[in-house]
Amino acid sequence: MEQRIWHASYPAGMARELAMGEGDTLLTALEGTFARHAGRTAVTCNGESLTFAEVDVASARLVAYLQAAGLRQGDRVALLLPNHLLYPVALAAIIRAGFVGVTVNPLYTAREAEYQLADAGAAALLVADPFTALVAEVLERTEVRNVVTVPMQSVKQALLAPAEANPARLPSPETRPVPLHEAMARKATFTRPHVRPGDLAFLQYTGGTTGVSKGACLTHRSVLASLLQMQSWLGLLLDLGELELVTPLPLYHIFPLGIALMALTTGGHNRLVANPRDVQGLCAELRREPFDMLIGVNTMFNGMVNMPDLAQLDFSRCRLVIGAGASIQEAVARKWEQAGGPPITEAYGLTETSPSATFNAPGCNGAIGIPVPSTDVLIVDDAGDPVPLGTPGELLIKGPQVFAGYWKRDDETRKVFTADGWFRTGDVVTMDAQGLMRIVDRKKDMILVSGFNVYPNEIEGVAALHPGVLECACIGVPDERSGEVPHLFVVRRSEAVDEQDIMAHCRKNLTGYKVPRHVTFLEALPKSTVGKILRKELRVPVAAA
Repeated sequence: MEQRIWHASYPAGMARELAMGEGDTLLTALEGTFARHAGRTAVTCNGESLTFAEVDVASARLVAYLQAAGLRQGDRVALLLPNHLLYPVALAAIIRAGFVGVTVNPLYTAREAEYQLADAGAAALLVADPFTALVAEVLERTEVRNVVTVPMQSVKQALLAPAEANPARLPSPETRPVPLHEAMARKATFTRPHVRPGDLAFLQYTGGTTGVSKGACLTHRSVLASLLQMQSWLGLLLDLGELELVTPLPLYHIFPLGIALMALTTGGHNRLVANPRDVQGLCAELRREPFDMLIGVNTMFNGMVNMPDLAQLDFSRCRLVIGAGASIQEAVARKWEQAGGPPITEAYGLTETSPSATFNAPGCNGAIGIPVPSTDVLIVDDAGDPVPLGTPGELLIKGPQVFAGYWKRDDETRKVFTADGWFRTGDVVTMDAQGLMRIVDRKKDMILVSGFNVYPNEIEGVAALHPGVLECACIGVPDERSGEVPHLFVVRRSEAVDEQDIMAHCRKNLTGYKVPRHVTFLEALPKSTVGKILRKELRVPVAAA
């Protein structure tokens, strides 16, 4: 857009452009935090905590071990861990050594883990003990030559135990994996590399919700720009150097990873919840101490509203509850507030934007907000021409946070960038005169009914308002007369709810061609481990039928 109309909606005190030095990297940001916040608690998980000084010491030891084992700047280091006390230490080590981080979903099957490790060309792997058997199945078909196994308990002791005078020998590709306490016991110093802004920091794999998972190349510059963009608006609400943050979402996902890196580089205390599906465990962490900020996804909040504990939680200090990863449904937001939760603020970003893209005023959901500083957007039709305000079109983004391309996939990279450098998000949005954008749906998920565009998000949002619907998802299926029609999948609260109830509710709230032609009841919907409903997995049985 020639004029950034959204700048008029920026809150007072928020800069329109980022202040980034030419040589600034994640490494310079991290080292500054270690110096300023040494005595502050950096991370807590499973009853153990580390200060920033302890993260400094432990990450330096980990770097020294990996460098002594033969790793060099630019080598890929994979993390196959749930939320864990080691996670921020490992992230700090990767940044300090100039390695490239590869976060792996710990719930992957052996086939999925092998694909990602092999595709990334990972040289080293930090793996939690419960997943070592899975890793052993696939290692010989990857380039991984160093494996460090990580206990789930007594992690702090392993990280900070005194170094041994005669530590165990370094591994070779033929030796067994090395337990964390042995790797951390070596007396060694590490070599600080020269890290440049354009160097790779992470190969962050896309969720694969619409196809094969691809490694997005995130540079020190793109990730640092994203962190500064987050700080620009969060810092207006929160004292980031004193932040108490609760993170139940797994850090292998780009949104919680970005938030964790922001806390790590500003002095925030990140309270990690190991199991994102353990709602009772999450409520116990929220009860433990007051907190400033909570992040989650639609399905997490939907699960929490059915917990009697929610009304007993102390939200008096909480200034911000952020929902991301998927749209926050109106029905869920309403039930959350009725149950005693603070208003949910919706955020939007992508793996390919490291992840920052837009922000919202506190408590705003139903919209994805306005672009973050130093960011331009275009909303275009299928021909690539800008659409009028209020008209749905695909969102294109330009900014320093945009990724450098897909790892070893030049053809896929060319598909998602225009000739003049705009990143095609694949999301259909609208924008109003204030620059506020609302997401309509994924372009690939749009249903074409007799020439009319129908968006599953709208149908799902309406269906979710039915009191008998716990969760739902909608896809398009072939139809001889209309080309495609909506097929709604429902997890119901009671078997008393039938297809006719759902159809009648939808007919009352949707125009005729948007009303689902088919309703199927399921015990559960397929989801990713961060709670995003996987529509693509619903298409398989429907297509087969």
